[in-house]
Amino acid sequence: MNNIFFKVLRPGINTTYQDSGRFRMQHYGLPAGGCMDKEAFTLANALVKNNTNEGILEFAYQGPMLELINGKTKIAITGNVIFKIIYKDDTAIEGVCNRSYNLVEGDKVDILATKDSVYGCLAVQGGFNLKPFFNSVSTLATAGIGPNEGKKITIDEKIILKKNRNEEKNFSIDVSLNRTNIIRVLKGAQYEYFMKESHKEFFSSSYNITNLTDRMGMRLNGPIIKNTINTNIKSEGIIKGAIQVPADGQPIILLTDHPTIGGYPKIAYVISADYDLLVQKKPGTNISFKCIELDEAEKLYKDKQNKLSKIINGIKEIN
Repeated sequence: MNNIFFKVLRPGINTTYQDSGRFRMQHYGLPAGGCMDKEAFTLANALVKNNTNEGILEFAYQGPMLELINGKTKIAITGNVIFKIIYKDDTAIEGVCNRSYNLVEGDKVDILATKDSVYGCLAVQGGFNLKPFFNSVSTLATAGIGPNEGKKITIDEKIILKKNRNEEKNFSIDVSLNRTNIIRVLKGAQYEYFMKESHKEFFSSSYNITNLTDRMGMRLNGPIIKNTINTNIKSEGIIKGAIQVPADGQPIILLTDHPTIGGYPKIAYVISADYDLLVQKKPGTNISFKCIELDEAEKLYKDKQNKLSKIINGIKEIN
């Protein structure tokens, strides 16, 4: 058994193992799940030279405090995160996101908080020693599925690493934060169920993200969206980013750990290119929606993927 591990000194909030998700399982009632912010996940792995789908630790608001026991490793933290590296001689430095750090036995990483955002990612070179479930190491805590018996990370837990780091070099990337609160969407499958006045109001008003928000969904508060046909439909397959409108007229955006079927009419779908942006919005934030066409959404997704590839190709070696 590998004896290189992190000891959890503080678990943080909603700290779980995640990868890109568990696909082709929705017909069994199992959502794809996976990391909330796919760009942050991809960049974290790239910075420590991992495979693109290596499992990482994802945290929300406050991350864990970890001490490396035995061996040595390389870590990277992505997102917009405040953290410290505390070396075994008790000297400490302020951490910088989107770069890697070398750690040895006795060093600690203390992830204090996300800044004007929700989720962050921590990757280690070589990855964590995790057992896949249906080809994924993503944790679905609501169903008790995934590594760690499907549970969030807890205090004094051992987070076992696959191997020691294999190089001393460190790396960094340049990432600019998108701070817009305008979320682009496509018309939903039941768009015509809603009054024309509600169409106009939905796209001209702002909606507040409430505290009733987690990995499953995001409840909004704003102008009531009025349904003229039926506030319920036969349950049908559903995807992340779908904006459902229940009988109270207040939208709910389904997020990564959403149910696999839903019975509320859908007024819109968040486009894939804006999904990472959306999930990083904190409760209390006001967002608005802009309707675009499918061909533009497809172009925006391709542009985002090309931009991400350029960022990864531009990784720089640092001291």
